[in-house]
Amino acid sequence: MNKNDISTTSDISVRLGFVLLPQFALGAFAAFADLLGLLDAQTDTAGPCSWEVVADTLIPVRCASGVQVVPTDLLGNPLRFDYIVVVGGPQQPQDSPGPALMAWLRQAARGGRRLVGLCNGVFALAQAGVMAGHRLSISSSLYREFTEHYPAFGPDDLVTDQPAAFDRRRISCVGGPAVTDVAVRILSRYLPQADIRRALRLLQIQAGEPHRQVQPPPPDVPADSPPAVRRAVLLIQQYAGQAPSLDNLASRLGLSPRQLQRLFRQHLDTTPQAYARTVRLRLAAWMLRQTDKSIAAIASDCGFADAAHMGRIFKGEYGLSPGVWRRQAETPENTV
Repeated sequence: MNKNDISTTSDISVRLGFVLLPQFALGAFAAFADLLGLLDAQTDTAGPCSWEVVADTLIPVRCASGVQVVPTDLLGNPLRFDYIVVVGGPQQPQDSPGPALMAWLRQAARGGRRLVGLCNGVFALAQAGVMAGHRLSISSSLYREFTEHYPAFGPDDLVTDQPAAFDRRRISCVGGPAVTDVAVRILSRYLPQADIRRALRLLQIQAGEPHRQVQPPPPDVPADSPPAVRRAVLLIQQYAGQAPSLDNLASRLGLSPRQLQRLFRQHLDTTPQAYARTVRLRLAAWMLRQTDKSIAAIASDCGFADAAHMGRIFKGEYGLSPGVWRRQAETPENTV
């Protein structure tokens, strides 16, 4: 049977097709591949899983660390797979995927296939238009870049405090240890739990639950802070433009406002409200530097009442008005 045909072999439980984007995260791909390889090795048959790396050419794809992986087949018919896993890298994508891949992903979506975006692979899925109406997990460090590229996604569509999101036939994961947890959750739908646990033991991995994990916090927050604090600062960043109230933020974390304030005082030496104000100012500074939006539009996007309101607070923090800040940011440092 041709590889591009839809296989009906009865001993295959699940079929996965991997698309590796340039500068992909090798660890994210390996987390899936190692587990799949061990599961296949545990059986005397052809194995319970069928998987291959596909692309529009058979040119090797270089990962972020420089290792190259050769695709095993051309894109072909996406409906031969149950899952299509797009593996991206840890940083903002520098190049857009080609039209052949975009059309292929749309065909897969129309055919009801489950699509998985790992690391910045969600950028490709969003560009293909196959994530509309779904929630997706975005690395908190790439949140602003993603929303600038895809403004149709609002804060309620994105997840930045947890490393993975499962929404019907769409799965997204920011990378790291959570990739293994995503792989386990997918494979558990088709394979015996005992086989999966045995493979994980051989890999010296103890799988967790993605919904209980928290993404790494920003640099100004200690990594050993309680999960509630780390989630709170990530949510404050995500909803910076809407200035969430203390009551709303505490409710999302399952805490009382007083508990949340006490945690911030103890671990960050500030209050949630003051931290949120700092985040909004940082966002305004970033937008002044990285976008050509008007100051009034930036004030609105950052949750300030108007441009004058933002100007007063901005100057009090940075010593410059937003307009002067923008002009200085645009001036090369070495200009004589």
